[in-house]
Amino acid sequence: MEELKELETFLKIASVDDGLKKIAESFPGKVKFSTSLGQEDQVLTDMIARHSIDISIFTLDTGRLFNETYELIEKTEARYKKKIEIYFPEAGAVEEMVNEKGINLFYNSVEERKLCCHIRKVVPLNRALTGASVWITGLRSSQTSIRQDLPVIEWLPEKNLFKYNPLLNWSYDDVMDYIHTNSVPYNPLHDKGFVSIGCLPCTRAIEPGEDPRAGRWWWETSQKECGLHVNK
Repeated sequence: MEELKELETFLKIASVDDGLKKIAESFPGKVKFSTSLGQEDQVLTDMIARHSIDISIFTLDTGRLFNETYELIEKTEARYKKKIEIYFPEAGAVEEMVNEKGINLFYNSVEERKLCCHIRKVVPLNRALTGASVWITGLRSSQTSIRQDLPVIEWLPEKNLFKYNPLLNWSYDDVMDYIHTNSVPYNPLHDKGFVSIGCLPCTRAIEPGEDPRAGRWWWETSQKECGLHVNK
């Protein structure tokens, strides 16, 4: 696809903020950024707001998040004067799942954990991306082995849109340097050993030297993904 090749060429050499501007100009009103309020996502929110880039921001409220995450949503909106749209799972689907399999079904098996993630995250994500031409994420290649081979931008035929990962080649130190230099608000749980923060019952702090994703679904030996970023 010629359009993808041209974008790839530009985005590989552009700065992140220039890349965001280019994407917004190329797809006016059709670019959406999904934030989980993690450190990488806060960097992108800061850039989008700082440069007044026409990109809408949304997050997924699974109903099981940390209170610190909810507080950060309010703090971020107040700081940047930009609304973060919130998408919830379908109440009926959650009720059926919980009544059939239990409130904490995710501890039972990988399959039931993935079912919970699908209902609480993947389905709302697909709804949030309705009408979008580009989906922006805060993924970095060093976060997991699955993400090491991701391109900066790719076409997702199953979603009929482009997926843009502007921070793909940033290191963790790059992220933290940006946060401290620009006084970007971030989740205080990061200072307590929580590197990757998801739902409260599925996230723990990690020990020094542990893999950054070790705190997610720590009872599993599976690949630490919820389905949001696994193309089918």
